[in-house]
Amino acid sequence: MRWITRPGWPGNLLALFAGAATTLALAPFDIWPLAILSIALLYLGLRDLTPGQATLRGWCYGFGLFVSGTSWVYVSIHDYGSAPLPLAALLTLGFTGGLGLLFALSSWLWARWLRRSEAPLADALAFAALWLVQEAFRSWFLTGFPWLYAGYSQLHGPLAGLAPVGGMWLISLSLALSAALLINLARLRTHKPTLVAALVLLLAPWIAGLVLQDKAWTSPNGAPLKVAAVQGNVEQNLKWDPAQLEAQLVLYRDLTLNSQPADLIVWPETAVPVLKEFAEGYLQFLGRVANDRKAALITGVPVRQANENGDKRYYNGLTVVGDGQGTYLKQKLVPFGEYVPLQELLRGLIAFFDLPMSDFARGPADQPLLQAKGLKIAPFICYEVVYPEFSASLAAQSDLLLTVSNDTWFGTSIGPLQHLQMAQMRALEAGRWMIRSTNNGVTALIDPQGRITAQIPQFEQAVLYGEVQAMQGLTPYLIWRGWPLAGICVVLLGWALWARRQESRSVRLA
Repeated sequence: MRWITRPGWPGNLLALFAGAATTLALAPFDIWPLAILSIALLYLGLRDLTPGQATLRGWCYGFGLFVSGTSWVYVSIHDYGSAPLPLAALLTLGFTGGLGLLFALSSWLWARWLRRSEAPLADALAFAALWLVQEAFRSWFLTGFPWLYAGYSQLHGPLAGLAPVGGMWLISLSLALSAALLINLARLRTHKPTLVAALVLLLAPWIAGLVLQDKAWTSPNGAPLKVAAVQGNVEQNLKWDPAQLEAQLVLYRDLTLNSQPADLIVWPETAVPVLKEFAEGYLQFLGRVANDRKAALITGVPVRQANENGDKRYYNGLTVVGDGQGTYLKQKLVPFGEYVPLQELLRGLIAFFDLPMSDFARGPADQPLLQAKGLKIAPFICYEVVYPEFSASLAAQSDLLLTVSNDTWFGTSIGPLQHLQMAQMRALEAGRWMIRSTNNGVTALIDPQGRITAQIPQFEQAVLYGEVQAMQGLTPYLIWRGWPLAGICVVLLGWALWARRQESRSVRLA
């Protein structure tokens, strides 16, 4: 195994494949032990490298992760952005290679400032803390790209019980710590007290995860609600075609009129593909239909309204008609899909930078939740549900979770199934039911344990029927969010930095 820890392309190539292995640990493959193996190979591969060598190895790992796990970006750029194959491939490689720089940075920090090869237990703790900081940084930097986190691999694994306690973050920390400790166990055999401490730290998360797996942190509130979630399966190249507008409005209207009785009727993201102000008559009619059925209808619809400066801007929205009220404006926007960074330079270069509805503004942060059937519903439009902290902030105020999406952009790739897995994790973290309504799948109902209770297969036009339950109470994660783990990481990384500097000073004095 020495060639793994030495600089050079054999180790770098292994790092690339190790990063790609994480994709197999996530949906739709769900081979969760590969998440530990992947992290362990990166940790081992960085053991003896200089900071410069570690930077390259870290980039190889990150590139392997993103080029395999976000290959669906190519589908969006080529199939729906009309970019030629070579350009689409180049843009995809540029995107995934750029994301790989985040792992290059964390690997450089590790080798330059934090690695403590002579203290294996402390070394493992610091590595796990840095791993979590890297994931958290990725959810924030340049509006964030919180995708492909190792913790999602445990949705149905032994560590799933930790999600309501510390969120997906605690699971990721536990996986990274387990991987580093497993690599270091052999080096700890000569010092029994440290070995015992390492074994306790190794086993504790897994035992706790199993013990807490069936614990109910929240409780039902009121009677169950019947849900009808409409999946229209409208092709993306028709969705924003003005000639197809009436056909789409008729489709969703008729599917709803012919649906079984329900308390909540949910349509997907931008199911009404025209500005809300131009669809008021249509929405009022549907509101009367919903009221006659003693139901609330929630639909995605683009909204034009003035911002705080008085300027008219466009928003990706959700609105309620019938037995409910409220309009929600999306806060977390998809780069290039909903807004174009540096648009003065990029607009007009290729069709991908001029996609329909790619000039949305960000909704305000202090919006109230949606109200329907007397319940407070936390709304997440598409990309928003992949942000753990953002989702937790809304979920803590809610009785029920709702996410709508249009994953048609990803075609038949693994992207929509990864997206579904993250929505399931949000339900598990919050201890709440979630309704997920999409244009072409996967439309599903998810229980407070993150399990799917009903779903419509992808690429089918249908209405999903089932029941959900309002929940009361807060999981520990909704109360504390990521702050306890942030404090632990600061202490561990500060300790590692201080110890490393002390060791360096001792070497210089000697």
